[in-house]
Amino acid sequence: MSEAPGIDRAMRIYFVGSHATGKTTLCRYVSRRYALPMISEVARAVLAEMEIGLDALRTDMDLVGEYQERIFARQIAVEKMHEGKFVSDRAFDNLAYVAEHTTNAAAMFDDPRFRDYMKWVSDGVVFFLRPHPSLVKEDGVRAGVSWDSVLRIDGMVKLMLEQYRISYLPIESVSMQERVRAVEFVLARCGVQPAQQQPRTRAQTIPPTPKVTAASWPLSLVDRGEHEA
Repeated sequence: MSEAPGIDRAMRIYFVGSHATGKTTLCRYVSRRYALPMISEVARAVLAEMEIGLDALRTDMDLVGEYQERIFARQIAVEKMHEGKFVSDRAFDNLAYVAEHTTNAAAMFDDPRFRDYMKWVSDGVVFFLRPHPSLVKEDGVRAGVSWDSVLRIDGMVKLMLEQYRISYLPIESVSMQERVRAVEFVLARCGVQPAQQQPRTRAQTIPPTPKVTAASWPLSLVDRGEHEA
């Protein structure tokens, strides 16, 4: 029996967009629902490995460039480790931050690895999460998160999606229910079915059965033998 059309393509699932758009939450849901390995944001791991702080990143342009290059290379390497079957919390997103915060964006965009990677992403299923003011909050890596910065990154991510002709589904609702419905609809059309899951057991409080006597019933329900002739 052949596999459903698009099933291989759908095994690479990406959530892209600016920071503070809820990508991680939705990515975790899909990972559990479809039993797929989840690739978390690699920026925190790279930051720890380089043993640098946020203050250094804000003041040293060369260091910022190196940091972003490492993030991009790490993202590609981690994806290859999973043999094309995963759900990823981000894809090429950090290139938007390269354009925003460094001076080596042109060199990275000209890198053959970047063009090859964009083709690789275009063969997956891409969900583009759009920003909303209610979602903006500090994330532990990008200090001073502002609505203006979120909008700038959102615009650059959208530009790259369009420039490299990557098909995507925009998700604008902040409702988790509506987000889940949209994602499940698309994946179902790609032939991806949820993993078999054991139903969750829920503790139930069952009240004891009361001892019922005639005296406990309402007077109108008690048969006193006073029927009309």
